[in-house]
Amino acid sequence: MILTDTYTFTDAGITALLGYAVVFFGLILLMIVVTLLGKAFVAAEKKKKAAAPVSPAAEIPAPAPVLAPGAAGGVKLYNVEPKTAAMLMAIVADKMGKPINELRFISIKEVEQ
Repeated sequence: MILTDTYTFTDAGITALLGYAVVFFGLILLMIVVTLLGKAFVAAEKKKKAAAPVSPAAEIPAPAPVLAPGAAGGVKLYNVEPKTAAMLMAIVADKMGKPINELRFISIKEVEQ
């Protein structure tokens, strides 16, 4: 480029392309640095985990939660189909936020109006 009073379209295009090239080169360098640092941290973490002694408490799995026993007796149905009674029991258990086997239903009776 010649330093004159006029700045041509070609000079502006070259300046813009050089600016874009510098920006993209910087972005590519930044991407390479971040990738290498990520790999270095992952390798250091793996090395730290391999070197750390395993405690005996970590090897023992947590005991399974104790589940409630099965059904607590029969349910007497009065003018209610078993399918409808099962649906009602499931709805009640869901609304109460409890497993159905922790609830005890003694009887279900249809109320007619």
